[in-house]
Amino acid sequence: MIFIFFILAAIVTVFTAMKLSQFADVISEKTAMGGMLVGTFLLAGATSLPEITTSFSAVLIDNVDIAIGNMLGSNLFNLLILAGFDLYFRRKHLFHLVNRNHMYSAVLGLFLMLMVTLALVLKIDYTIIGIGVDALLILIIYIVGMVIISRMPSPPKEEETDKHSKPVREKEVSLRSAIIGFIIAAVVIMAVGSVLSITGDQIAVITGLGSSFVGSFLIAATTSLPEAVSVFTAFRLKNPNMAVGSILGSNMFNMVILAVSDAVYQGGSILADVSGSNIITGIGVSILSAVLIWGLMRKPSKSLWTYSIPSIITVVGYFVVSYFIFLG
Repeated sequence: MIFIFFILAAIVTVFTAMKLSQFADVISEKTAMGGMLVGTFLLAGATSLPEITTSFSAVLIDNVDIAIGNMLGSNLFNLLILAGFDLYFRRKHLFHLVNRNHMYSAVLGLFLMLMVTLALVLKIDYTIIGIGVDALLILIIYIVGMVIISRMPSPPKEEETDKHSKPVREKEVSLRSAIIGFIIAAVVIMAVGSVLSITGDQIAVITGLGSSFVGSFLIAATTSLPEAVSVFTAFRLKNPNMAVGSILGSNMFNMVILAVSDAVYQGGSILADVSGSNIITGIGVSILSAVLIWGLMRKPSKSLWTYSIPSIITVVGYFVVSYFIFLG
């Protein structure tokens, strides 16, 4: 029965998060926000709501491995999503069309991930105002980094890309309806995200797979499905900036959720109390994030095989990391 509840919660999460992304997209259009901003902030924040409620609920039921595993696993799965769809649309060489300004977000995301991995290794159990010093530092670096990025020169507007990035039926939704729909969807996400973490905790006990594996693989994949739908839609509409911005923004935002989860946790520093298996995920995400940066920065290549190498490495790397997490 617990598996049925988990599957139903996953289905509702995916459907609701998809609607949440659509409403956020409409709001951004009606308020004249740019396409790149939609991907990095609104779309990333909207599709990360399942991770927020899942991690917070896991902390409240005192299963920090699911909380941290969910965040790190979501980042890992997000990179798989981007690489998988890049391979699917490989003939279009979409990574070569991405604006260079995404490098700022990519580098900041990699730096935050390295900080988390280092915190998992050092396990510094020291808190300030109830928050682990490592989580607090991660939060500060994120804020400073986003301030710096916001002051960077804005990318040139791609009117043609933005014009085709919204389905017609979404344009027919009024701003008022989009805001109301967004709020309702957010409330549903918060409720269903709690069900995912509670049932995931039970599945970890029943199957004996371990909370780190369940959090990093099963729950992380489920809560990341909205990102998968968003990336596929953006790539299909030839809007790689939206796709890449959504993943990079979501991965950075997940690190903020991880830090804020420490404030909810009352047992000390959350990163000092989790299983060592999460270190494997942290290292894997860091390496694959570096591979993504390489894929975005390299010079255009005419060969499909040469172009596809970074995404192939990411796909293979995802399953290798998942295997080691399972062993752990």
